[in-house]
Amino acid sequence: MVLDITRFVVRFIDEAREHLLQLNEGVALLEQGQADIEQVNSLFRSAHTLKGSSRMLKLAPITDTAHALEDLLSALRDDKLSFDAGQHSDLLYQAIDSLTHQVDQLAEHQEPARLSAKDASLCQALTRAAEGRQKATFLPEASPSTPEPINRERPVQEVSLKTNDSVRIKLSRLDDLIKLMGEVVSSHAHMRELAKDSRQLKRGVSQIAPKLTNALDMFSRELRAGVQIQESLIQELHDKAMQLRMLPLSTIFDSAGRLVREIARSMGKQVECRVVGAEIELDRQMIDQLADPVIHLLRNALDHGLEPPQEREAQGKSPQGHITLSAWQDGSWVVIEVRDDGRGISLQAIRDKVQQKNLMTEEQLNALSDQDVMNLIFLPGFSTSAMITEISGRGVGMDVVKSSVVDNLQGSLNVHSRLGQGSRFSLRLPLSLALMRVLLVKVKGQTLGFTAQHISELVRVKRGAMMKVAERDAITLRNEFVPVLTLSELIHLPDKPEKIKKTADELLLLVVQVQHEKLALVVDELIEERDLVIKQLPGHLRQQPLISGMVTMGHNELVSLLHVPHLLERSRKAKITGGVQTQSGRQASRVLVVDDSLNTREIEKDVLEAYGYQVTLAENGQDGLEKALLEDFDAVLTDVEMPVMDGFALTAHLRDQENYKNRPIIIITSREKESDRRRGLEVGADAYIVKGSFDQNSLVETLKLLLD
Repeated sequence: MVLDITRFVVRFIDEAREHLLQLNEGVALLEQGQADIEQVNSLFRSAHTLKGSSRMLKLAPITDTAHALEDLLSALRDDKLSFDAGQHSDLLYQAIDSLTHQVDQLAEHQEPARLSAKDASLCQALTRAAEGRQKATFLPEASPSTPEPINRERPVQEVSLKTNDSVRIKLSRLDDLIKLMGEVVSSHAHMRELAKDSRQLKRGVSQIAPKLTNALDMFSRELRAGVQIQESLIQELHDKAMQLRMLPLSTIFDSAGRLVREIARSMGKQVECRVVGAEIELDRQMIDQLADPVIHLLRNALDHGLEPPQEREAQGKSPQGHITLSAWQDGSWVVIEVRDDGRGISLQAIRDKVQQKNLMTEEQLNALSDQDVMNLIFLPGFSTSAMITEISGRGVGMDVVKSSVVDNLQGSLNVHSRLGQGSRFSLRLPLSLALMRVLLVKVKGQTLGFTAQHISELVRVKRGAMMKVAERDAITLRNEFVPVLTLSELIHLPDKPEKIKKTADELLLLVVQVQHEKLALVVDELIEERDLVIKQLPGHLRQQPLISGMVTMGHNELVSLLHVPHLLERSRKAKITGGVQTQSGRQASRVLVVDDSLNTREIEKDVLEAYGYQVTLAENGQDGLEKALLEDFDAVLTDVEMPVMDGFALTAHLRDQENYKNRPIIIITSREKESDRRRGLEVGADAYIVKGSFDQNSLVETLKLLLD
């Protein structure tokens, strides 16, 4: 593969200019007799680095000049020569000037091919001086032979001083600047509140002193206009400051290929690592926390994913495995993906390990969908590796990835795998944690915030549209059941004395989502949605799982940001599984529930388990068909609209099987048209239930009637 050096040229220019500055300063110290052996070593290292870096980028003129300079400095370092200011100073300066000129050319054109050729006589003079074969005198190559007569009237040519187009500053100073800008943005919220107060003041004064109304009205307009202009300038200034802290993913990705090759070599595996999208930029705070998750995923792909060459050949694969580390920008988000073409994730191996560690019962495992089983790899201490090595098997790694991505970086993590074809881990991350889109709501008189990546939608529903499913409130949204909980009760928020206005017959629901799981939260009022500066919690509060950060509102009010993944975890723990249980001694009927919505599957599972049924879940028609053929179920509940295979096709396929010709099949869908009902009955369904009019007692009675 041909190396594309264009993306490395700018970095080389900055590095080269730093080394040239050190060389200039070091030679000056040598001239003054103030340099020690370490100073000479530093000069040699700078020349050596310039030579090595330019050689990698195929910058031959710079490489040759730096090499000759390195020879002379090496002789001085090894005491083969004694530094003589009269013999060596001018020659060293000429070499540094020549390198500076070449670097300036590279900076101007950004094209290595346009570099001027090396100064051969200068390089020869440096080499001879290093060998001690001549006095270090050097005359630049003159062009024509006849000297030009001096024209005293001709003006002296101006000397232009070139400066670097970039500077390096301490990270601590940059972080201080970003923090200060964050405080400025936050404090400006107070100005917005003052503008609102001025309008209220105008209305109040108009009733008491009408003559002041015009003056106050003008003042209020001027204040609002000034606040808007200032807000625009502050926002732009903050954006520019944030850009200073953005770094390319190449700071992590560039070493990925070397890391993969080294680990693969130690494991006796052949692998090609492809890196795509390393130029995508993220906030340095994100970059710092991203290195460990990426390393863990690469190690996982090498150890668990890729097979040894002999095993790959036996499966008809190339002996060389492939790992792809890629990134791309999706709006205000960055997606990072680690993909391999290895053996894939064995769901059976995960189930066996879970049972071996007694993490779940067999019934609980059977009730999980394939995706849920796959997500068990993120449990703390979980590993399917048969042997503990320095690479893996210690059960630390995948849980670290999830904790870093979801909790620390406010992102999401998804895993997809097909047995024998490989695995894909996708990380979806915000560009920065410093400034994020935030939705503010009011609950029991308290203002609370939610970051935008976990918000699905905001809806108003009639109280009468709520339904009771498995002893919980739920609504139907676009062909799926979504459980409903009151936010104040979920987080145990105490009542405030102030009265909250509520619409008698309507509820305001904030629907939040993590991966495919949704939850509708009852809130009292929507305040606003805007980009806000996120403040990290103080050290002693960072282990608080409910709060992910803080934002500042007008009048310096601190608002807590709720961590949505933790809210979903709390909601799962709050499930009530009441109902009528089967009598002891009676064997529970086995029911297969097929639906592409995780929420719908879980709600239907809760309903059926409450009445003593043993439930297995499938996430689409194809998955349901495969499970139905592998195991024997007493009844099947299926949705219609699903990827891969819909419910009508699933029902028709099942009716073609001898085992399922007379087994109850119930379609539960949001489709209400009579034509859909007829089609469901035509393909062999025994019952057709519309989700919008879902009643759990009706479902249970229908299922009981069909099974008896």
